[in-house]
Amino acid sequence: MSTPTVTAVIPLGRKRILVAFATGEAKLFNVSPYMKGSWYGKLAGEEYFRRVQPSGRTVVWPDGQDIAPHELYEGGIALR
Repeated sequence: MSTPTVTAVIPLGRKRILVAFATGEAKLFNVSPYMKGSWYGKLAGEEYFRRVQPSGRTVVWPDGQDIAPHELYEGGIALR
């Protein structure tokens, strides 16, 4: 199964994002485990973290940081 397209993303507190998919599903995803090193460490800054945008099947930040689409979809907690 291919990962559905991301239609929207909302940055939340505690380094989580709410991701909406074209299937109508919404999932809560914790970005904290990815915030390591100089590249992904930029996500630790609140202002920068809030600049997340949808991009096809994933989400991206201004300097190109992203999360693998299957991780967003399979690792996110489904909301009802």
